[in-house]
Amino acid sequence: MRVLVACEFSGVVRNAFAKRGHDAWSCDLLPSETSGNHIQGDVRNILNDGWELMIAHPPCTYLAVSGARWFKYRQKEQEEALNFVKTLMDAPIPKICIENPISIISTRIRKPDQIIQPWMFGHPETKATCLWLKNLPKLKPTNIVDGREQRVWKESPSSERWKNRSRTYVGIAEAMASQWG
Repeated sequence: MRVLVACEFSGVVRNAFAKRGHDAWSCDLLPSETSGNHIQGDVRNILNDGWELMIAHPPCTYLAVSGARWFKYRQKEQEEALNFVKTLMDAPIPKICIENPISIISTRIRKPDQIIQPWMFGHPETKATCLWLKNLPKLKPTNIVDGREQRVWKESPSSERWKNRSRTYVGIAEAMASQWG
């Protein structure tokens, strides 16, 4: 299956699908942190290239409710972010998953089909993650573990903080690849 992982610089989801024999590609404005098929550029330029599945991680800077106190100062950026999400949702790809934290996508576009947590997939942490699905089943938990650490929320300020907070957990990526691949 031809798989596009949009807005992914880490290669975590791409590599989970590639490991299972799929023709998986990540696309991001940044270079990939890991080896594998990666297109550095704007994902909108390749949405019509015959993908069968897209898992998209649009930037949450102007969408996540954790930044709600700044919304009134960033209305233009927020509208652009919402339009980008709509473009991804409307892409001519048969199966689509849009992944984002709790955000205004829920109120401005539509409610998510599912909310998952890392602890459902082998990571003893919390990070509510919404999934908007098109022609895909809900993810089934693969390894429910104890522990509810808020590691991502507690990430120390640094130039790498946003990257560390945005990487997909390996257990979630493997569940996507095994259940949707």
